[in-house]
Amino acid sequence: MSVKGTLYIISAPSGAGKTSLVKALLEDSRDKDQRVRVSVSHTTRAMRSGEQDGVDYNFVTMDWFDSLIADNQFLEYADVFTNKYGTSRVWVESELRQGVDVILEIDWQGAAQVRQLMPDAVSIFILPPSQSELRKRLTGRGQDADDVIDLRMSQAASEMRHYAEFDYVVINDDFSVALAQLQAVLTAQKLKLLNQRTRYADLLNDLLSV
Repeated sequence: MSVKGTLYIISAPSGAGKTSLVKALLEDSRDKDQRVRVSVSHTTRAMRSGEQDGVDYNFVTMDWFDSLIADNQFLEYADVFTNKYGTSRVWVESELRQGVDVILEIDWQGAAQVRQLMPDAVSIFILPPSQSELRKRLTGRGQDADDVIDLRMSQAASEMRHYAEFDYVVINDDFSVALAQLQAVLTAQKLKLLNQRTRYADLLNDLLSV
């Protein structure tokens, strides 16, 4: 019997560094020959310059998206302004059956939906080290006016109130430390009794046969 993959939910407020940490985690996992993939969401929004279908998002029409909802094809989905975003249940379950770990980068609301359907999922919330550092990071992007930054800070405060709903909390103060902590969560999951018992069934039988 092969070991199933683990579904990881990673959430964070904007500016906490989630995307950079997940990207580094994937690179680190490849270096260690670990099978980890990030789920590619479906969306109804238009493709932007430089994006690739199936890489950045699975771009679909609104009618197609609605048909997937009707067929119960999503683990979670959300309406964001005039567009929709969703996580494919079929793709995630297929990857997990093949022993691949899957990462979902979703907000706390999507995380709650997924946990209801897949209670074995491991959830991680990433927090900034302080409000001042979060504002500094948002401002440092150079993309938004002060009033937009204020709105993002308010939204971040609302999102961070849900940290206690997650299994693990990582404070992204020192990037290398935060990355090591994320990798430690993945490593600990692989060392759980059920996974090790399946992975090393022959060895355990041999050791206990004396």
